[in-house]
Amino acid sequence: MAIFRQYIAPFIVVLVFFIALVAVSARIFLPTDMAAPAPVEEVNSQPEHALLPALLARVAV
Repeated sequence: MAIFRQYIAPFIVVLVFFIALVAVSARIFLPTDMAAPAPVEEVNSQPEHALLPALLARVAV
């Protein structure tokens, strides 16, 4: 168990770090339209079907 804790686990952590570093750095080589951040759209906080019971309660009163 000491071998895993001293050698294998730190190696896995460093390996995951370098894979993430390469993945993030790959954005430099993407075309300009793909390197831009994703567009942000306004999102409804409640879907339309969630409003239906509230509308029905108003009509019933």
